[in-house]
Amino acid sequence: MSPLPSSKSWSLHVSLLFAFACGLAVANIYYTQPLLGQLAKEFSISYSVVGTIIAVVQLFYAIGLLLIVPLGDFLSRRRMISTQLLSIAAALLAVGFAKSYAVLLAALAAVGLMAVVTQVLVNFASALAPETQRGQVVGIVTSGVVIGILLARTFAGIVSDLAGWRAVYLVSSALTFAVTLSLLSVLPRDTAHKPPIAYGQMLKSLLRLFVTERLLRIRAALALFIFTAFGILWTPLALELGEPPLSLSPTVIGLFGLAGAAGALGAVGAGRLADRGLGKPMTRTALVLLLVSWLPIGMLHYSLALLVVGILLLDFAVQAVHVTNQSLLFAALPAARGRLTGVYMIFYSFGSALGAFLSTRIHAAYGWNGVALLGAFVSSLALLFWIWTQKERSL
Repeated sequence: MSPLPSSKSWSLHVSLLFAFACGLAVANIYYTQPLLGQLAKEFSISYSVVGTIIAVVQLFYAIGLLLIVPLGDFLSRRRMISTQLLSIAAALLAVGFAKSYAVLLAALAAVGLMAVVTQVLVNFASALAPETQRGQVVGIVTSGVVIGILLARTFAGIVSDLAGWRAVYLVSSALTFAVTLSLLSVLPRDTAHKPPIAYGQMLKSLLRLFVTERLLRIRAALALFIFTAFGILWTPLALELGEPPLSLSPTVIGLFGLAGAAGALGAVGAGRLADRGLGKPMTRTALVLLLVSWLPIGMLHYSLALLVVGILLLDFAVQAVHVTNQSLLFAALPAARGRLTGVYMIFYSFGSALGAFLSTRIHAAYGWNGVALLGAFVSSLALLFWIWTQKERSL
């Protein structure tokens, strides 16, 4: 493939390559979820605190969002993308060969820090895509992120059953290296330029951006709510399904990620709706579905089919809100995409970390019913927050 000279040569296969790269990069920080039981036994960690692994990775992801992603407004994004992906490949090798919990945690933290390459990719795709297709392209590429998160469970479950948990990270390292080469064959060369302000001042400008842009504040808060709910479901799910009375294998547990991926795919069109000015009704509908999803999710021990229905609803809702959020933000402030994404995705990361931290402790103390109630509570807060913003002042 020849490099893209401009947005005019953008095509579906390039969108899919960006989506695949995003999905692969972000999946690397979610492989641990179906492997939590195995990691707890391997490194002698109690189930009540094993969610700390995910929380630490998400916190380092947040640090990367704050310190690295905003640089995409000034540095060569082509160079940033290749450097970050190669760094992930190296860190994954360290995870695969880790002999102690400290080494495992440090290597996974490095993966989390560099995995913010997904946002650099989303920003680059948004900048390269034709203006009339921007929402659609963002929807496709962002879907790669969510699908990568969900299929990470399927991939990790199958590979760990076949060759052990270490093979998951070693195989992913090789795939990450390969996708780096593929991207370099299509990414156009973009030149870095000197930022108009110093790096420290740029970081301060992130806070100023958050304070002055109401749209950013509202959409960031929604990201915090929806990804807290997302983490509440997916972090303890492997523990619940893997223990008696269900005692499912990692492969079977991982297959539930397919249901989540199907739900996320259903929300690809959210970007097109945002392009047509339907962002607000899409947000409202998705938040209602997010709340409703916890009823079938809470019925896990009565019917696994109902659990699948709940997963479909929840992941559709999360993806629909997430794509709509980013489409609206990119359209509102195109010159600050990197900084906007950095601020917005910090709330995504904190939400994921908070969901992982809270849910494993609630699960240890109150079981699956406690998890479902916690998820419903957070989802209701998200819906109430949205209703309040609409009554306060129209977006």
